[in-house]
Amino acid sequence: MVIEALDLQNYRNYELLGMTFSPQTNILYGDNAQGKTNILEAIYVAGTTKSHRAGKDREIIAFDSDEAHIKMLVRRHNIPHRIDMHLKKAKAKGVAIDGIPIKRAVDLLGIINIVFFSPEDLNIIKSGPAERRRFMDMELSQLNKIYLSNLVNYNKVLVQRNKLLKELSFNMTDELLSTLDIWDMQLVHYGRSIIDGRIKFVEELNDIISSIHSNLTGSKEKLVVEYAPYTTAERLEDMVSASRDKDIRYKSTGIGPHKDDLVFYINGQDVRKYGSQGQQRTTALSLKLSEIELVKKLTKDNPILLLDDVLSELDSNRQNYLLNSIGDIQTIITCTGLDEFINNRININKVFKVTN
Repeated sequence: MVIEALDLQNYRNYELLGMTFSPQTNILYGDNAQGKTNILEAIYVAGTTKSHRAGKDREIIAFDSDEAHIKMLVRRHNIPHRIDMHLKKAKAKGVAIDGIPIKRAVDLLGIINIVFFSPEDLNIIKSGPAERRRFMDMELSQLNKIYLSNLVNYNKVLVQRNKLLKELSFNMTDELLSTLDIWDMQLVHYGRSIIDGRIKFVEELNDIISSIHSNLTGSKEKLVVEYAPYTTAERLEDMVSASRDKDIRYKSTGIGPHKDDLVFYINGQDVRKYGSQGQQRTTALSLKLSEIELVKKLTKDNPILLLDDVLSELDSNRQNYLLNSIGDIQTIITCTGLDEFINNRININKVFKVTN
């Protein structure tokens, strides 16, 4: 799969932009704060409906505009597709594939698979569980439409259940309690599917990440990823039931996969708690390289790789390993200069200088 062209209108600092890409290595270079990352973000938004930076749609629309447009031409299995996205400050975004409007994100995800690697991805290792859940959910959503559908439904149920818990805290009636039973059943149903999907994902991830990390560290370190669910699929129903009084008291759902976590172990030690900054960076790099291999394995195709100023975060050995791992994958890289590519004799197919 490759991205052939990208057009932006009123997207962040771009009033109008048109680009065509090489199917191999593309470099966007220039000083900081010129808009390089905005281009990668637009590609990610067009492919997943969400920004890697999180936030609201209105934050990525130019300040003096009420709406923005993204058009992206992609090719998968030699079949061309056009993705049109209409972002609005006051309304939900509109998305069309090949000129046909879609109503659900599930219809877009899977047309292309994107692996995005930026310095912020260190937060997957260093920050709280929410970052690691987001990583799992974004990768699984691109690879598995059933998982995405279950996740969307689970989040809707979670919102409605929390709303009902707030009502019950000051208006405890039999009618409202019977409604809570219905939300509990749905929470358990979708929650079990999410837990099962995450278990399988982590198993597949471990099959790949161990050898990559071993190669990166000269066989000195063994990396293992452990899924840490708040509760198992088998116990979820009992745990939700047992937590009901507490949930009403705190007006929030305390049990479920929205509380899950991932733990990364190097030689048996928790990397987040005990790993050095270098080990945390290498773990993040191993994770992203594993994403690439996982997409290849499950889709029988290459993902698009977006690298946002990550080379400056890595030492020369890890830079070389990453750049030599790209192979025939379409890669779009942002950086402040071209020296690292020239010095390492990395083949560059297309270069853009980004200014103002």
